[in-house]
Amino acid sequence: MPKMKAAIFVEPGRIVLDEKPIPEIGPLDALLRITTTTICGTDIHILKGEYPVARGLTIGHEPVGIIEKLGSAVTGYREGQRVIAGAITPSGHSYACLCGCASQDGPGTRHGFKAAGGWKFGNTIDGAQADYVRVPDAMVNLSPVPDHLTDEQVLMCPDIMSTGFAGAESGGVRIGDTVVVFALGPIGLCAVAGAKLMGASTIIGVDTVPERLAVAKALGADHVVDFKQGDPVEQIMALTDGRGVDVSIEALGTQGTFESALRVLRPGGTLSSLGVYSSDLTIPLDAFSAGLGDNRIVTSLCPGGKERMRRLMSVVASGRADLTPLVTHRFKLEDIEDAYDLFSHQRDGVLKVAITP
Repeated sequence: MPKMKAAIFVEPGRIVLDEKPIPEIGPLDALLRITTTTICGTDIHILKGEYPVARGLTIGHEPVGIIEKLGSAVTGYREGQRVIAGAITPSGHSYACLCGCASQDGPGTRHGFKAAGGWKFGNTIDGAQADYVRVPDAMVNLSPVPDHLTDEQVLMCPDIMSTGFAGAESGGVRIGDTVVVFALGPIGLCAVAGAKLMGASTIIGVDTVPERLAVAKALGADHVVDFKQGDPVEQIMALTDGRGVDVSIEALGTQGTFESALRVLRPGGTLSSLGVYSSDLTIPLDAFSAGLGDNRIVTSLCPGGKERMRRLMSVVASGRADLTPLVTHRFKLEDIEDAYDLFSHQRDGVLKVAITP
């Protein structure tokens, strides 16, 4: 049986490069030869054992590649075509899809843990940090890449661009809103770009890494707050003349950032949560106005499917959002263990790494 290289979860603390059989495909699937992929913060949660997956699973959920083989029932595509697939791969016909929540088209609860909806790559099926990946429900999930766009230009679309933009969309950002984004990692930076596109007139980014603060300003942040220079809540309230923000986007997944995001809301404001949390959250009574503040707390799982991918690539093609500065490091698949070491320890100003087989 033909073999391929793949990044495999062995146990908490160990993701290693090893050989696996090239995936077989069913009638509705496609086999994608990966040309570029990347490592996500969620993969680090898997590496640390904070998000449970099966041992032996291939990790990764951000594929850019070329169709190697099509299932017998797949129409509308051709072998050799350059495509992306979203990190979330809905079937298109589940109850979740048909009620308008395709991101939650998933397996429900497994191993006592509520699995994250339609996120299958590197979660419930083998993922994209490999030479090849099987894309389920290909006609729902494959989106052709325009010839004039490079792999790195569209690399953010499958996950962090879709997720970051969803933070602004789910938060209901309106023209003239004031928005704050807590944590300017790749998803937070995409949330800044999304809030700008949605019409926010004032965007505040919160972090402490100078390079991230600079990228946030380049993507549309009007103010940046260094949380090491003082209480970020006090700094944000000062910037808003005590009014607070209309929408607060939490993009890290910690109690501290969640609580701060809640405390800076104006009455009736929305907390849009994107972070992946690894422990229980507590909602402070005062910040929640004892439940009487008319506030909303919403969560988002990266929207997927080919139409979402098409729209995101249209944004990239139009020049309205240039996310290529987020790719700060490049590795061959053979060196992915080194890439994990760099990315997990956040060394050398890393934002995103491009992995090429």
